Amino acid sequence: MLSERMNEALNYQANRELYSSYLYLSMSYYFESIGFRGFASWMRVQAGEELVHTMKLLDYVAASGEKAKMLAVEAPQHSWESPQQAFAHVWEHERAVTRMIHDLVAVAESESDAMTRKFLQWYVDEQVEEEESSDGVLKRVLAAGNDPKALRAADEELGKRGFKFPRGFQMFPS
Repeated sequence: MLSERMNEALNYQANRELYSSYLYLSMSYYFESIGFRGFASWMRVQAGEELVHTMKLLDYVAASGEKAKMLAVEAPQHSWESPQQAFAHVWEHERAVTRMIHDLVAVAESESDAMTRKFLQWYVDEQVEEEESSDGVLKRVLAAGNDPKALRAADEELGKRGFKFPRGFQMFPS
């Protein structure tokens, strides 16, 4: 059983993860509109991952006997000055999500909720990967600069990324 505070914090984080999915979908359509299909594809994969993050949180809340709540999600930004600015936004956003996850861990610790703390370790580890990935992609796109050939090469490379569900994830948990 989750404390009321922990339940609210988990539902709020699920909302933030869903916002992340919306943001990356928005970026995908931005990249489509300027002819970077590989970048758009990379963002769609990112959006899918964020949706999985959302469902894992809400599934945990529900499995704990509490109410999973779908909170309103605000509209994300829909255009950027350049691919570099969009990928800088990704990196900054992932750093903000990392801070939110650490805040969530702090709530679990203050509530003496060892089960939720253990559950959240997956998110802590995932954010290390997310920051590393977004930093690497940002560096790749920044290195391309405004060179059309280099940007197209980065676009092609990033378009090869595929989506896979995390180990142990079930679309419809029993």
